Amino acid sequence: MIEEIAIRGLGVIESAEIRPGSGFTALTGETGAGKTMILTAVALLMGSKAPTGLVRGEKARVEGRLNIAGFDDLAEALEDAGGELEDQELIISRSVPAQGRARAVAGGASVPAATLAELTAGLIVVHGQAEQLRIRHSGRQRMVLDAFAGADLELPHNRYRAAYARYQSITAELAERSSSAAGRAVEAELLRHDLEQIAAEDPQPGEDVELRAEEARLANVAELMIASDQAHAALSDPDAGDDAQGRIGSAVRLLERAGAFDDELAHLAGRLRDVGEALADVAADLASYGSALDADPARLAAVQARRAALGRLTRKHGPSLDDVLAWAAEQTPRLADLDSDDRRIAELAEERAEVLAVLADEAAQLSNLRAAAAAALSEAVTAELHGLAMPDAELSVRLTGTPDPDGLPLAGHTLAFGPDGVDAVEFLLRPHRGAQPAPIGVGASGGELSRVMLALEVALAGADAVPTMIFDEVD
Repeated sequence: MIEEIAIRGLGVIESAEIRPGSGFTALTGETGAGKTMILTAVALLMGSKAPTGLVRGEKARVEGRLNIAGFDDLAEALEDAGGELEDQELIISRSVPAQGRARAVAGGASVPAATLAELTAGLIVVHGQAEQLRIRHSGRQRMVLDAFAGADLELPHNRYRAAYARYQSITAELAERSSSAAGRAVEAELLRHDLEQIAAEDPQPGEDVELRAEEARLANVAELMIASDQAHAALSDPDAGDDAQGRIGSAVRLLERAGAFDDELAHLAGRLRDVGEALADVAADLASYGSALDADPARLAAVQARRAALGRLTRKHGPSLDDVLAWAAEQTPRLADLDSDDRRIAELAEERAEVLAVLADEAAQLSNLRAAAAAALSEAVTAELHGLAMPDAELSVRLTGTPDPDGLPLAGHTLAFGPDGVDAVEFLLRPHRGAQPAPIGVGASGGELSRVMLALEVALAGADAVPTMIFDEVD
């Protein structure tokens, strides 16, 4: 609960401290006295957007001290945010400069405003005219009823939502496959044609690179022969007498004789001898290379034809043959998926029927639990209204379903369903004797709605207790 709020420089409030304590606290005052600024201060502590237009002077500051004894999960969340408690008390603050960014602090740690919203969500609830407008809607009324039902409803509700999510996924896939059957058939035929072309050529990884190199050799055999023969002759030609091996051999012999008088020359002779041996190896390799060369026009034509065939594939799915193979590997399962449409549609239809049966069972359980909770909530709120100057008032909770031929079969009816079941929840208020019960969104006055909201909060306290409840504009 809120132990203390300190406000500085906010709107009409220059400085104020509020210590509401436990139980009921009423804040009253004339127009302009600062009641709205107190609510604004609470909103700031709850992470709302900072209103720079309401800052007095250079900066406004709001600090709150909240007792969170028993809220162990909030203590853990504060620790995760880097803050610390002080004797089971959470100290939070907001500083709002006239210009610049606002700052939020929780437990001594700077935090985003969103963290304040998370920390205070289970500690403070504010009801004003906006909440009165929301409670007029059936969806909000269902949420209130479900909160009152508590843990008894939570587990079946979660099971229903999981089944509903599965139903939506199945329905979407079924609709997509059914509506695009013609287009998928065309796609399948195009894919099949391309994959068959690739399979017919049976390309191998890296084959295009190897063929390119082979074609270059076969197309230039004469030039390669001349180059290898001339290079071999320059390295090793005993008849000429001035080949590289002969010259190096002569140099080695000269250095070896002189090396007897100088170790450095002996060392150089050894190095040059190694060079001669390397040249001999290269000369031998050149001789082997030249003898292996052979002009083969037939093989050249075959390589060129193969490259042309592979080129048609790479132009369509390339740029390289490896890209073609990767595309084929990616599209093969896609073709299998497209070819399985009829079988998959039948499977989906069967799965959808099974999920609908599960949804019907879970929806029936939800409706039964809500019906029991509706009776209890009606009784509890009616009792509270009697203590709020509405001695003859009665609140009733009505559950209805909408007929739908494509809905869920429940108790002899086929009802429309959504993510929360088949129930439309409606709060009906009979404000006094002789009046007909009417939906609170239609006939209830602002004062009556205020009382209903207060009575609902009291009734819900047992299911989802909030330490601090604030009501704005309560009649």
